[in-house]
Amino acid sequence: MTYVVKEIFYTLQGEGKNAGRPAVFCRFSGCNLWTGREADRDRAICRFCDTDFVGVGPDGGRFATADALADAVLSRWPDVADGRARTGRPLVVCTGGEPLLQLDDAGISALHRRGFEVAVETNGTQQAPAGIDHVCVSPKAGAPLVLTRGDELKLVYPQSHPDGDPARYESLEFDEFFLQPLDAGDERTTRANTRAALAYCLTHPRWRLGIQTHKLLDIR
Repeated sequence: MTYVVKEIFYTLQGEGKNAGRPAVFCRFSGCNLWTGREADRDRAICRFCDTDFVGVGPDGGRFATADALADAVLSRWPDVADGRARTGRPLVVCTGGEPLLQLDDAGISALHRRGFEVAVETNGTQQAPAGIDHVCVSPKAGAPLVLTRGDELKLVYPQSHPDGDPARYESLEFDEFFLQPLDAGDERTTRANTRAALAYCLTHPRWRLGIQTHKLLDIR
């Protein structure tokens, strides 16, 4: 298959269990819950996405093979020898859009051969291939959730839909549960969402407050 990738870049993971960890981000193009076009946002299942995942960016590409994709990811890691990433715990975060529309067994194996742990950030509407080292599911209210186990569940809060109730997810098989305040695009509402998420975590200690530290640090 051809992998269509919006961007590949090296940074620090800003969210969740791996926050602060150096990683290569591989952002796959396309999503099944929104086209990415502003004209379609009001009709989308997921209406609050703040990520550009449409098409191919200047540091993305179309890769005809899993090895070509993995080589592009490897080229972003700062220390490489003998075709493998070295130093620390090399991590690639496969995200989107919705990465599980494209990431497959061949892609995962190729990334492993180059020394990477493979993490995925998914909306949970697709089953995950075997071999992924770290699964982060971020359910979107109103969308079917078929991926119900993993390393962390990250719920954007609040969501004005019955599926946005955190209590619906507490019985699922995840190691960590993060409540991430909804970035509403304006400071006043975002602060109110943060206070609401903080209050929920304090009264429901199953949940940890998830902060998007990359936005606070103004890094990619």
